[in-house]
Amino acid sequence: MTDPADAGTDPARERQLLVLDVNGAPYEVLCEPRRTLVDVLRHDLGLTGTHVGCEHGVCGACTVLLDGRPVRACLLFAVQAEGAALRTVESLSDGRELSDLQRAFAAHHALQCGFCTPGFLMLAEGFLAERPDADRAEIRELVAANLCRCTGYQSLVDAIHGCATARRAARKEN
Repeated sequence: MTDPADAGTDPARERQLLVLDVNGAPYEVLCEPRRTLVDVLRHDLGLTGTHVGCEHGVCGACTVLLDGRPVRACLLFAVQAEGAALRTVESLSDGRELSDLQRAFAAHHALQCGFCTPGFLMLAEGFLAERPDADRAEIRELVAANLCRCTGYQSLVDAIHGCATARRAARKEN
C-alpha cells in the first residue's frame, strides 16, 4: 500500500488565486477550483446576504448578478466569475438607506421570513435593469423562477411593479 504523503498533490485540492470584482471592489481569494460562488461569497468574503437554499439551482435564494444578469451562485464555480462584475444584495443599499427596490419590498409586505428575499431582490434588480417597462404579467412570470414559502407571490409582484412604476415616473421627470 502506498503512503498518501508520497502520492503527490491531489489536483482537486490545489488552490488558485482568483481576483473577483464584487460590488465594485476587487477581492483576492485563494480557493480550490471546485468551490461554488455562493460558498466563496459567504465564507471567504463574508457577504452572507446571499443565502444557500437548495444547492440545486431551484429555489433562487442564492441569486446574484453576474455582469448585470441574475444567476444562481450555487451552480457556478467561483473561478467562472473571475473577470466578471458581480453584485450581491449588499450592493443595493449604501448601509444607511435602503434602495428603492428594498423600500418597495417593505411597503408591499414582500418580506415575511426574509430567507428568500435577497434572491428575489437580485432577480428583480437584474430584470428591471433589462426590462424597465415590464408589466404585471411579465413580473409574475419572473417571480415564478424563485421559491417563497411565506409571502405568496402577489406581494412580490406588487413590490416589483411598484418599484418599476416609480422608476419610470422618475425617468419622465428627468
